[in-house]
Amino acid sequence: MPRFKNQADDTEGILELEEMEEGPVRMERQHSLARHQITQLRSRLDVQDNLEELDVVEGEGTCKRSCFYWWKYYVLDTIGDDWLFCLLLGISMALISFAMDFCILKLQETHVFFYDELTDNGFLRYLLWTLYPLLCIMFSVSVAQVISQNAVGSGIPEMKTILRGIVIHNYLTWQTLVAKVIGLCFSMGSGLPIGKEGPFVHIACIMSNLLGQNVKGFKRIFSNETRNVEMLAAACAVGVSCTFAAPIGGVLFSIEVTSTYFAVSNYWRGFFTAVCGSFVFRMMDVWISNEATITTLYPTNFSVEFPFDPLELVAFSLMGLLAGLGGASFVFMHRKIVFLIRNHGHKIFLHKNKFVYPLITTLVVMTISFPDWLGHYMGGKLTQKDSLQHMFSDQSWSITTDEDIKQVWADPNIFVSLLFFIVFQFVMTAFCVSLPVPAGVFFPIFVLGAAYGRLLGEAMTSWFPDGIHEGATSMFIQPGGYAVVGAAAFSGAVTHTISTSVIVFELTGQISHIIPVMIAVLIANAAAQWLQPSFYDSIIQIKKLPYLPEITKHTRLVNKYVKDIMRTDIIFCSYESTVREIQEMLLTTDYRSFPIVDNSVNMTFLGSIRRVFLEQALDKCLRYNQLQSPCVSYGDLKDLEKYGDRPVVDNKAAIFGSITRHDTKGDPRPSLVTGVQGTTEGLGPTPAGISDKEYNSWYEKQLDNRMDFSKCPMDGAPFQLVETTSIYKCHTLFGLLSVSHAYITSVGRLVGVMTLNEIQEVIEGRIQIVGHLASPTVASQPPHTGGGQQPPPPPRDQRGSGAGVHHSTFELDPTHMVHK
Repeated sequence: MPRFKNQADDTEGILELEEMEEGPVRMERQHSLARHQITQLRSRLDVQDNLEELDVVEGEGTCKRSCFYWWKYYVLDTIGDDWLFCLLLGISMALISFAMDFCILKLQETHVFFYDELTDNGFLRYLLWTLYPLLCIMFSVSVAQVISQNAVGSGIPEMKTILRGIVIHNYLTWQTLVAKVIGLCFSMGSGLPIGKEGPFVHIACIMSNLLGQNVKGFKRIFSNETRNVEMLAAACAVGVSCTFAAPIGGVLFSIEVTSTYFAVSNYWRGFFTAVCGSFVFRMMDVWISNEATITTLYPTNFSVEFPFDPLELVAFSLMGLLAGLGGASFVFMHRKIVFLIRNHGHKIFLHKNKFVYPLITTLVVMTISFPDWLGHYMGGKLTQKDSLQHMFSDQSWSITTDEDIKQVWADPNIFVSLLFFIVFQFVMTAFCVSLPVPAGVFFPIFVLGAAYGRLLGEAMTSWFPDGIHEGATSMFIQPGGYAVVGAAAFSGAVTHTISTSVIVFELTGQISHIIPVMIAVLIANAAAQWLQPSFYDSIIQIKKLPYLPEITKHTRLVNKYVKDIMRTDIIFCSYESTVREIQEMLLTTDYRSFPIVDNSVNMTFLGSIRRVFLEQALDKCLRYNQLQSPCVSYGDLKDLEKYGDRPVVDNKAAIFGSITRHDTKGDPRPSLVTGVQGTTEGLGPTPAGISDKEYNSWYEKQLDNRMDFSKCPMDGAPFQLVETTSIYKCHTLFGLLSVSHAYITSVGRLVGVMTLNEIQEVIEGRIQIVGHLASPTVASQPPHTGGGQQPPPPPRDQRGSGAGVHHSTFELDPTHMVHK
């Protein structure tokens, strides 16, 4: 094939190749090669034309378009849009994190300022101490309820669901971003034990989604589902790193809490974004807060020569065990609190009145922490960051020279103060993270674990004031090291993560206690995983989001196969199906896709067809005037292009989301078939001169014709398994590929369908394995009752395809079956 050097040669070459393509081509390879070179040459001509246009535009002085072409053809093509996307995401999240920290700090300082100024009147101090947080929390609740209810809670459980391939409507929108940022600032500024990490992961993912949607150079990232998920995973990493300035721990933590399987090829995106975010976040302190250089957030000065005695490893192991039990207890208590609010006596009063439960909880928490009362014995005046700095103190509190520590913790004594702090922090955190406001759990339990470790460290110091003797060597015990170990172990137990050990190293800047931390974290995880799910998995179960439980402990599933738990009451299309049968199928079901077979006897599996395409084809068949084009909703086609067959979840509830099915009744979007919201009106007027009798006759004739699938786009290779696939292998494939359903075949015949719901119910023991769950239902033989008579044809103004009210014994959400 000839090579062309300039634009004129390129144009002549295209004509020559097109002539070659039109003529008889003897070899298929020559034919495909010619088409490939035509595509390449056309692309080169487009680039040259655009560059010429760039020169013209620059000559005219139009900066806007010239900057756009420079960005597109020089920057993006040279550097790569992934690198620029990660860079912009990291910088933007660092700026947002720093601004939020500044606002939260000022709100907390204002609270303490009002308390310190009113020294004469004790009642007025109490009134302002409780009223200020109440106003902050009420404002945060109002923002979440008015702007976007998806801003409530942590955000990590939902992101874990989204990264599995589930779509949660309106969860990554700018309204949610505004509500999350403002609500989180005020909820944390109130002084309640609420964390930032989980909500900030959600904020980072929203920013990633908005950058891909609205920046023209990044729209190809957003349009590609795989790359979009990769960027969301990188956003989760930068969300953690910009909270603790811990890029390594942030990447590892985000992988542990959001991913079942992680692509190593996406590793560099997470690290690059996290490093950019952490660097800018810490440099902001240098530029604005006048710090000398970049340092760790909570620096420590533990002894490096002799950080701990080997015999102390026994104490650290015991700490890990107790932390695991405590973490499991925390998850259990939080779940019971949520169920108590939802399901018991005051359900209507507390759950539906969004302001009552936050008001009561805030009032009780701030009353207990009032510094002139019980708060005096547990550091009630300190913020969470100040408390953590005290916990990581190098010296023992019994001999410390720090007057601030003595003033806060020495009355009546350090053990009573720490015990009060641990008990009330444990209970208050469990209640506060269940409020309908943006709230994270990681930092409060991190501080709680540090206090627990500090208590054991101070106890060890009092028991062994001269250190543990081993031969001639004796070194003093460092209680701050116990606080570091306790923080990592307890937070790891609640979240079921190992990366908390890396986070504490990056927070403190020392790795002298790496062995005790790892031992304690591993033991804590083992104990917590044996007793309870992680905090985030617990929320997923509470909200009933689609998830895949672990299967390792379920030995009863050995030698069990897909055929033992698959559903066989599937509804499918066949090439023998009539228009009437397809209409009945669409009217009585609400699935987003249907399998198609050759006929109901052979049941040879041919592929699957999406519901939207069936509705379009049926709408064409049942239009009297064939010249009228069917009313296809652009919004639905756009959603189809964006989401495909991925399950869709509606997360409108303030605290608890719910899964929604594909229901057109009451849908605010126009129906694909009719163009009217959930109705069958608007099909267009029937041509004049046609009587009702003639119209009914034509309509019945159309219903009895065979359905034409030739123009329906079909997925010829949907995910399918053979019926003898083991449940273990099926579980692995569902987790690895992030699929929600699979068609089950036997020697090419369709015999059933397996969904995420069946696997979940079997693993959790909610259903017993007794063989096939039901018998098949086919579109060519639709279920029908009523003495053998067919239902009469609908009125002329209500005819069309089945986009109406759906009735079925189970639903696919949208391709995910959920038992009613």
